[in-house]
Amino acid sequence: MLTLSLTTVLYIAASALFILSLSGLGRQETARSGNLYGIIGMALAIIAAAFGVTEIQRDLTVANVHGSGFGMLAAAIVPGAVIGAILAARVAMTAMPELVAMLHSFVGLAAVLVGLASHITPLKELTGADHTIHAVEIFVGVFVGALTFTGSIIAFLKLRGSIGGKPLLLPGRHLLNLAMVLGSVALGYLFLGDPAQSLTWLLVMTGVACLLGVHMVMAIGGADMPVVVSMLNSYSGWAASAAGFMLENDLLIITGALVGSSGAILSYIMCQAMNRSFISVIAGGFGSDGGAPAAGGAQAITGDQTEISPDDTVELLREAKSIVVVPGYGMAVAQAQHTVSEIAKLLRKRGAEFRFAIHPVAGRLPGHMNVLLAEANVPYDIVLEMDEINDDLPDTDVVLVIGANDIVNPSAQDDPSSPIAGMPVLEVWKSKTVIIMKRGRGTGYAGVENPLFFKENSRMLFGDAKKTVDGLLTKLRE
Repeated sequence: MLTLSLTTVLYIAASALFILSLSGLGRQETARSGNLYGIIGMALAIIAAAFGVTEIQRDLTVANVHGSGFGMLAAAIVPGAVIGAILAARVAMTAMPELVAMLHSFVGLAAVLVGLASHITPLKELTGADHTIHAVEIFVGVFVGALTFTGSIIAFLKLRGSIGGKPLLLPGRHLLNLAMVLGSVALGYLFLGDPAQSLTWLLVMTGVACLLGVHMVMAIGGADMPVVVSMLNSYSGWAASAAGFMLENDLLIITGALVGSSGAILSYIMCQAMNRSFISVIAGGFGSDGGAPAAGGAQAITGDQTEISPDDTVELLREAKSIVVVPGYGMAVAQAQHTVSEIAKLLRKRGAEFRFAIHPVAGRLPGHMNVLLAEANVPYDIVLEMDEINDDLPDTDVVLVIGANDIVNPSAQDDPSSPIAGMPVLEVWKSKTVIIMKRGRGTGYAGVENPLFFKENSRMLFGDAKKTVDGLLTKLRE
């Protein structure tokens, strides 16, 4: 058993390591060390939670608190660790967004279970204001946890494709959400004022919060899913922090606050990258008939798409002195990042300036494209964010767009009636030649038409991204 003082020291050390982890994950060069800090911090946290003594436990018989609990603790941790390790090792990079969403749901469910357990079997008897504060902690924690749990499950199903990306727009959906929130507040009043039926009111609120989570995420369109994942990450953090208050666990409070605040900040940054407010994302409807075009509709697109052959593409790449690749979710689905990395190495050896342009909301997960390129061992110094590379695009010979659509759509700047009007985009049409690799002629995930495909300097290279880039690499090596 660890003493109270040593337990406190471990909690402080774990908290510091979690802060260092977040700091390290902020840059590609330090991401590995950031992950390592997080792993060490979590190991210390588990040791402190399993073998440490809290202030509450100090006043209890240690045997009652820990004596018969180690076996149950091991029975929960060991299978969970094994299953988690196997799933994490097997999951493909394309499935990473839905894995993250599912992990968020576990945090929400844990907060609900902790809240129910804390209410049914309190750690200690409380009276007066202390009892009221603890009851509020339980109620809020269960509410946020239940909303996070079901919302994350819906996000998982949408990202997986089990549910369509189109938003579910029920009549009066905003009033319905408001009614569920106000109903939960009323149930909270009953929960605090009617101790005899408090468990009933808590369970009813849990059901209402679960419905609210389902409805909120169902109403959000597929194009907003990166923000939704980030938002749910924030919710899961606040749910964990609420669980920390219920358990009087300082480390859980700190960790939850770190996750919640960082997720909220990331959501804000991504909303800025889409020129949308956080409230408009929660309101949903983007990329559907119900969401966003101004009166009169978007401007009509005229002209024809000009196709290009793989042989002509190879010739352009061989002659180009500066090349920029814009990766999108299509590249992730095709698992083409490794071949693209080989093309980059080959052309850089031949003297070409080869760089990657990353949009903040490319893919289905914050930082999705950065992770893919890091997996393919692309050097960090040639991976540039949108703001860093947009000014260089007019001097670029060839821009190769692989499986991206909405993040390179010029209507964001040219068409005030477009659903994505005002959204910052990669200005690839300003380069000398743009080659767009797509499976077909359909719109992107947001369902918005793209005038880029019809511009004079644009060329369409249709086909599966993996097969196409494999063919390009083979021809470049000849």
